[in-house]
Amino acid sequence: MDEALIRSEFADDIGTITLDHPQKRNALSEVLVRQLVAALAALQAQRARVVILRASAGAKVWSAGHDVTELPTGGRDPLGWDDPLRLLIREIENFPAPVIAMIEGGVWGGACETVFACDLIVAAPGATFAATPAKLGVPYNVSGMLTFLNAADLRIVKEMVFTAQPLGAERAERLGMINALVPAAELEAHTRQLARTIAANAPLSIAVMKEQLRILAGAHPMSPQGFERVQGLRRLVYDSEDYQEGVSAFLGKRRPQFKGR
Repeated sequence: MDEALIRSEFADDIGTITLDHPQKRNALSEVLVRQLVAALAALQAQRARVVILRASAGAKVWSAGHDVTELPTGGRDPLGWDDPLRLLIREIENFPAPVIAMIEGGVWGGACETVFACDLIVAAPGATFAATPAKLGVPYNVSGMLTFLNAADLRIVKEMVFTAQPLGAERAERLGMINALVPAAELEAHTRQLARTIAANAPLSIAVMKEQLRILAGAHPMSPQGFERVQGLRRLVYDSEDYQEGVSAFLGKRRPQFKGR
């Protein structure tokens, strides 16, 4: 049996899922994602009206994102349809009640997409968001890019993915990327009050509106040729020497030497 990497609770129509694998900085490994998905399924069966997704109180890193040790070494799409992160994003987006991300600490890589896929985001002032595929030589997928584009202006997304540098919570609030910036001491109380406010409303109405908004947010027209072009661009990256170098450097805890080939 796998070690429990999360904690899940349900009370007063509100579910709480806590990432609890500090040894790996809550990296989104296959096992942790599988446990998250199972927890969401259980909360759906219990008819949770709101779910809070959080890390343990005081966490310095909310989640380190994709577990790089699980990325393929080459010849296969590292972020394909059956990738654990893709499954988690779909489950959050399709969950029939609002999911609130409660953020303390750093949110890295694929964890950024996970947070941006949530319906509401409440963060403490020290929280940061960093989209890091360029540091690893990893290509991002089309649906993931769309999640970012639905969370921020195009120029901000470009800044995040081109620089791979952290964006602070204060700036994220000014840009409309998060719903509320709350002192760390008040973060849980504020988030739970928000959850209680939502839970007091009509759950079927909210479920329908969430699904309507999900469909509308994904309604970006693209020709078949355009889609094939985007997918082809990704293959240029994951078949490259730089992809091999990025993963190898991360595992070897050294600075990568990218050559653009």
